[in-house]
Amino acid sequence: MQQTLRERVPLVTAVLSVVSIGVVFAAAGRRIPEAVLPPVPESVIAAVPHVNAVISVAAIVTITLGVRAIRNGDVTAHRRAMLASFGLFVAFLVLYLTKVAIAGPTSFTGPGWVETFVYYPVLAVHIVLAVVTIPLVYHALLLAATHDVSELRETAHPRVGRLAAAGWLISFSLGVVVYALLYL
Repeated sequence: MQQTLRERVPLVTAVLSVVSIGVVFAAAGRRIPEAVLPPVPESVIAAVPHVNAVISVAAIVTITLGVRAIRNGDVTAHRRAMLASFGLFVAFLVLYLTKVAIAGPTSFTGPGWVETFVYYPVLAVHIVLAVVTIPLVYHALLLAATHDVSELRETAHPRVGRLAAAGWLISFSLGVVVYALLYL
């Protein structure tokens, strides 16, 4: 199984990326049928942005720890931190998709000039980076899962991992800025 997956990392990366991005856009566009959505109390939906802000900050910390660990040669700590980062990303995504599929996206209520010159540009960069980073994260994780540590330097993992970590950090950071603009 691992050998088969190892030979198909680019294909599996592409499939996971297309499915993930498709689900995100379907949820954001409120195209997911209500019948498949779980019943969620309004109080839980209202708490999602605040919980996701905490998750984002935690992910920023774990990604940073993972980058530091690998720079210091600590592969075990790097692996733990990056798997924790991925787990936080999945938790964030499940909560976010549930919220937008049920309640729709949150509208900006601040001054028009802030919306035009700050909110929309920050949101746009956040979204573009999130979309671009998803395949990089999948690819780096799949390479790590299908190769021994001794082989990883000979793969695209170090290069793709650096790009994924940078994109993730910036996207999560801009997500916190978007949260601040909407809720603080």
